[in-house]
Amino acid sequence: MDSERRRLLDAESGDETPAGLISEQDAYLSKVKNAKLYLATFASVLGPMSFGFVLGYSSPAIPELTRISDPRLRLDDVQASWFGSIVTLGAAAGGLVGGWMVGRIGRKLSLMLCALPFVCGFTMIIAAQNILMLYVGRVLTGMASGVTSLVVPLYISEMAHEKVRGTLGSCVQLMVVLGILLVYFLGLFMDWRWLAICCSVPPTLMMVLMCFMPETPRFLLSQGKRREAEEALRFLRGPDAPVEWECARMEDASDSQGTSFHISDLKDPGVYKPLIIGVMLMVFQQMTGINAIMFYAENIFEQAHFEESDLASVIVGLIQVVFTAVAALIMDKAGRKILLIISGVAMTISTVALGVYFHLMSKLGSAVTDSTSVTAEQPDLSWLALASMAVFISGFAIGWGPIPWLIMSEIFPAKARGFASAMVVLSNWGMAFVVTKTFQDMLVSSSLQKPKVLQLLCWILADPGGQYQKLFLTFDSFNEWRKVAKKRIFFNPVPMTQLQDIPSNEIGREICFSSI
Repeated sequence: MDSERRRLLDAESGDETPAGLISEQDAYLSKVKNAKLYLATFASVLGPMSFGFVLGYSSPAIPELTRISDPRLRLDDVQASWFGSIVTLGAAAGGLVGGWMVGRIGRKLSLMLCALPFVCGFTMIIAAQNILMLYVGRVLTGMASGVTSLVVPLYISEMAHEKVRGTLGSCVQLMVVLGILLVYFLGLFMDWRWLAICCSVPPTLMMVLMCFMPETPRFLLSQGKRREAEEALRFLRGPDAPVEWECARMEDASDSQGTSFHISDLKDPGVYKPLIIGVMLMVFQQMTGINAIMFYAENIFEQAHFEESDLASVIVGLIQVVFTAVAALIMDKAGRKILLIISGVAMTISTVALGVYFHLMSKLGSAVTDSTSVTAEQPDLSWLALASMAVFISGFAIGWGPIPWLIMSEIFPAKARGFASAMVVLSNWGMAFVVTKTFQDMLVSSSLQKPKVLQLLCWILADPGGQYQKLFLTFDSFNEWRKVAKKRIFFNPVPMTQLQDIPSNEIGREICFSSI
């Protein structure tokens, strides 16, 4: 077998020039048929679609559950915060479990098994008789989402060839946002129970279709199953492709990277540098605040005095789907780095614009309140809130949405792929919990009737500093805060229930300046 593999590799490099190598690869790809590869990709990305249903479910469900007549299921502000954010804790745990599963039982079986907590979780929500059952259902669907977010990018990257890997990898994020859009749209017509029933359909369909899809060739080769790997490649590439050529390349790459991972391998720059890059990309992705916006889209538009908040959420979801599809088409041509830069600039501009909107609404509200006579009709600025959100979502969708997941599936060596992917997914969902939980708390405890631009920026970023950051935002000016900071005044956190009763411009003085 070794001599055969060496012969194939020698044949691959028969022309020593780079042009010869490229023509050899092009000759192979010219014989590849992608139809079944696309079918396998579709079956697997039903998992990210289910993941999108989980992320978007809280947006239409929370407003209804806070007004429901049944007191056993009625959510207060704190419970609504947990209902939205607890799914990320389940996803963090699912990421760790998924990292173990993909190495032990394979990519295909891991993906099939994660359909079970999806269905069980939504069944628990459908049959909920109390708030605890709602929480358990959210945790289960979160665990399934965590496994899915790790396994599917890995499954696609190991199935796809170089020519379509970027495009197919972007389909993961595309299906996530499509799931979010669908749940927003269905939320216009269905109550929260029927919506949960619909959310159970994609994972069920995924489990059925994956029964007919192959395991990834790379995993089969890592288990010493060359014949099965060739059969999987023949299914994915078509009957005319010389799959022995690609199989030999995979074996050679696997041999050069080693077969098993040990903790001591973290000292290897080829392991720890990609791991640091992957973790930081996920941290920055969540610090954009995207999950806070997706979880609480209707609440944000309600606070922005947008009359059709549910419809606005659907529009935002539609924009995200369109621009994620655009990103999938241009990903391999434009390059990852330039798209990340464009994405970051767009989100910065839109966040500032949304802060300006709230600032203007605050000024207009104060003018109406202080006026003793009837004034002219105030201008309608709701378009600015929707436009800002649309730009933010479109900016996220073309860069910081799909690219971190795609890079995660590309940069890790084979021997560390399970462990490194688990760490990256854990960091993503851990930061997502901080963002979504802190955001809802800030939304409740802070006065959105009189926000400042800096307040909104920090709400979007959802600073994990919590009380410290909230108090910083309450000073009338940054100079006032700086004077206190220079004197190194440290104060004890005050319960937010007490802070709510104090006018925002007086909180800092009452707590800090009394101690100077």
